[in-house]
Amino acid sequence: MVEHIDVLVIGAGISGISAGYYLQKKCPGRSYAILEGREDLGGTWDLFRYPGIRSDSDMYTLGYAFKPWTAPKAIADGADIMSYLRETANEYGIDKKIRYQHKVVRAQWSSRDQRWLLTVDRGEGIQPLEMTCNFLMGCSGYYNYEAGYTPAFKGRDNFKGAIVHPQAWPENLDYANKKIIVIGSGATAVTLLPSLAKTAAHVTMLQRSPTYVVSRPAEDPFVNALRRLRCPESWTYGLTRWKNVLLGNWLFWYMRKYHEKVKKMIVDGVRAEVGPKVDVDRHFTPTYKPWDQRLCLVPDGDLFKALREEAASVVTGHIDCFTEQGIRLETGEELEADIIVTATGLDMRIGGGVEMVVDGKEIDQHKHWVYKGMMLSDIPNHAFTVGYTNASWTLKVDLTCAYVCRLLNHMDKHNYRQCMTSTRDSTLQEEPLIDFSAGYIVRALGKLPKQAASAPWKLYQNYILDKLALGLGKINDKTMEFK
Repeated sequence: MVEHIDVLVIGAGISGISAGYYLQKKCPGRSYAILEGREDLGGTWDLFRYPGIRSDSDMYTLGYAFKPWTAPKAIADGADIMSYLRETANEYGIDKKIRYQHKVVRAQWSSRDQRWLLTVDRGEGIQPLEMTCNFLMGCSGYYNYEAGYTPAFKGRDNFKGAIVHPQAWPENLDYANKKIIVIGSGATAVTLLPSLAKTAAHVTMLQRSPTYVVSRPAEDPFVNALRRLRCPESWTYGLTRWKNVLLGNWLFWYMRKYHEKVKKMIVDGVRAEVGPKVDVDRHFTPTYKPWDQRLCLVPDGDLFKALREEAASVVTGHIDCFTEQGIRLETGEELEADIIVTATGLDMRIGGGVEMVVDGKEIDQHKHWVYKGMMLSDIPNHAFTVGYTNASWTLKVDLTCAYVCRLLNHMDKHNYRQCMTSTRDSTLQEEPLIDFSAGYIVRALGKLPKQAASAPWKLYQNYILDKLALGLGKINDKTMEFK
């Protein structure tokens, strides 16, 4: 027999755990299960095992609204984040709803039956499972877990050392006293460099162009002050969370409006941190405006410390080819290495690669419009979670999961079995889904869903606006159809 569950959640990472909490709190009459293709919860934080893995935003907003972050560090290590996720899942009994090694490969909607039929892969040699549900929630993030993005480097096979992508970091890789080149300039590269530099002979960060890098205290002084005053932990967390939300929104606005002034402030800050031996104009002065791409945070200036102490260095240039001993640049300069780390980005894949079919027709997501940043037009009984590009992922996820519960309760109240958003406005003007120039986003624009210039087809990067729209906005608006 095919098992039926009211709500099936795909993915047991940050988003899936949030979905579990809200479903059991706000929709206690509905059954739910979380299907996780991997052997453990955590999603990104279980997948990435490279040295120094940590959050790239503060934990008072990356943490859940319902579960205070109480560890000392605001910019937290991956192991501490995993502990927090395990504790949350265990505390609320969400872990009992997770089915591991259950990878959803196909989801088929039937309007006649008004339910989804899921095909679930349980591993090699095990018969695939079929399950049905009334509502499907995609909580698997927006990139490919199976492989990261690596350009086709000329001469790659010539290199005699190890080539590693951070997304598939070998458990027993020995990099002590080795010369390492890290290709990239994003969050992963600036995280890896200071961690590797502690034991490596030397680490070179090789970048095509610079990124904005900002130092930030690993611990939040505001939090420490509240704790010294013996403020209750829930108050400390709530006050800090809102302080960081409001400050983050204001900084995003200010940096985009006064970009030249902010650019000078950031670059001057780096200059003061790294000292006179580093060419800041060449290596830390981007050509784009602040927040055209995400800023990189370094806790307590650890990256700059490694550069000051000459345990690491930065080289800006274009790669000609790999050689037996390392990498040759287009200038002819050669960089020697024992290990090359390709921190060259992610491969975006909305929905975890699940093949979606509605009434026999395969879904091409690029042909559908995004509704309130959480549903796709003309796809029934389905929602997905994505976070912000200019703030913490979890802020938007919590809002989305709570909204889905409002939607489900509205359907129960009026005896509806199906909901679907529909665009009848033929004048909608398409805009890029994400207004960012980061490489991994630019590469994926042709396969991402569409957005328009106005609500509800606009993906706002603003927590305050979303909190009002998703928390207080009408469920039964002109674009949502019920049956």
